[in-house]
Amino acid sequence: MTTVLYLIAGVIAAAAVLIVLLRLITGPTLIDRLIASDVMLTTLILVIGAEMVISGHTRSIPLMVVLAATAILGSVAVARFITRAGGDQSGPIAGEDDDARR
Repeated sequence: MTTVLYLIAGVIAAAAVLIVLLRLITGPTLIDRLIASDVMLTTLILVIGAEMVISGHTRSIPLMVVLAATAILGSVAVARFITRAGGDQSGPIAGEDDDARR
C-alpha cells in the first residue's frame, strides 16, 4: 500500500515539475518565469522533504534551507530588477517622471 502512495506522490511531483518547466520556458514575461522558478524550487524542497519522511532521516534539512534561501534571494533580486526597469518594462522607469524621459 505504501509503495502505491509513493508512486502516486512521485507522479504528481513529476507532473508539477513538467508543467512548471513549460511555464519557465514559454512564460511570456519575466514575472511568469520568476514565479515558475519559485514553484520549481518549492516542488524540489517538497520532494526532498518527502524523501526525508520516507527514509526517516533529517540529513537533508541543510539542503532544504539553502534551496529556500536561494529562492528568496533570487526572487528579491529579480523583483528589484523589474522595479528599476519599470515594472512591465514597457512604461517609464520607476521613480522617473515623463519630462525626464524626453
